[in-house]
Amino acid sequence: MSKSQKDFKLSEEGLAFVKKELTRYETKRSAILPCVYRVQKENGGWVSPEAVSYLSKIMDIPTAYINEVLSFYTMYNKSPVGKLHIQVCCNLSCAMNGGRELAEHLCESFNVKEGEVSANDEVTISRVECLGACDIAPMAQVNDKYIGPLKKETVVEEMKTLLEEK
Repeated sequence: MSKSQKDFKLSEEGLAFVKKELTRYETKRSAILPCVYRVQKENGGWVSPEAVSYLSKIMDIPTAYINEVLSFYTMYNKSPVGKLHIQVCCNLSCAMNGGRELAEHLCESFNVKEGEVSANDEVTISRVECLGACDIAPMAQVNDKYIGPLKKETVVEEMKTLLEEK
């Protein structure tokens, strides 16, 4: 995952990014979304409570404001994720085309329970609601990339290839 959470700090580039975002908006609260996303990116794909406290101090805003954003938006991970975070769409179009079965197949193939990190820290599989890509159903968001249409016969190999690229 990432380094010890008690000493989480943004990189120099990350810190510069946050400071720039703070000047971009009329209120500091408006900069929370991009700043939290940057923290998640630098923290191994998730936002820890320690990272929230750190960001709160840098932005000079209460942690409650940041936690409101974390609890509302599903694009932020509040617990560790694997190197590949496979978010399988299970909404109507994807579900009708096998999205739910794909999620189950991936969990079985990678020997991981939904929402948990695999024993080797490589994979997390989550079922999510609509990702807005019905034209490529069934599909998944793997880290920041949309992939689809996915087929049960090839999806595991596709994910293993992505893992090798990481």
